[in-house]
Amino acid sequence: MVLVVCLAVGLGLPWWGQERTAGQYPVSAQDLADGRAALEGLEVAPRGVREGYSRAQFGQAWADTDGNGCDTRNDVLARDLSDVVTRDGCVVLRGTLDDPYTGDQVAFVRGVHSADVQVDHVVALSDAWRKGADQWDPARRLAFANDLANLQATSAQANQDKGSSDASAWLPQPGYQCVYVLVQVRVKAAYGLSVTRAEKSAMSKVLRGCRTVSSPEGARPPTHQRPVWATRQRTNASGGRRCQWR
Repeated sequence: MVLVVCLAVGLGLPWWGQERTAGQYPVSAQDLADGRAALEGLEVAPRGVREGYSRAQFGQAWADTDGNGCDTRNDVLARDLSDVVTRDGCVVLRGTLDDPYTGDQVAFVRGVHSADVQVDHVVALSDAWRKGADQWDPARRLAFANDLANLQATSAQANQDKGSSDASAWLPQPGYQCVYVLVQVRVKAAYGLSVTRAEKSAMSKVLRGCRTVSSPEGARPPTHQRPVWATRQRTNASGGRRCQWR
């Protein structure tokens, strides 16, 4: 007898395995609907050139843009790690990362092995540069590079494997793909970045397989977080209040 098993294309998982892993990080039905609508609203354009790009184009690395006295890297580590120990209420000395990109647990200890846990720009800076950020002013680039909605702690290996890839070339483990793509869509919509045709196709495929829950309380973060730039535009339009991170 020949047993035929249908595999999820590109994932190497049987369909039931894909369903199970997709349930690890469910999203709210409203977030999914909003994400699908936002994806349809993104400009589809060829990838631009990398000429002129450097990390310096996005300002000081890990600048304290929210004014809380901690640099952005420590803000992300404090948010994404568990059992966190800090110095002076700011510098993260140690903690444990349950890495959503890989499903692995990674110990963080500040010192010679600090780089074992890195901070990924979910929409990579180089990708953003080639899809619209090359036309931004310095303030917008700085905001983008330090926007907590576009940052995720992950293992060094996962961060290096991804590099500057978009969703057409790299995705995290299946259970986190829906959240990951929704974050990318939300960030690109907030900052007015384009997608390539292949990228949009890959994103659409992921969003068709998302597992949802009825209320935001049952969804996994960071789908509830909104990019600083979108919040800033909304509050400026309604009276100029200083944006607050939610």
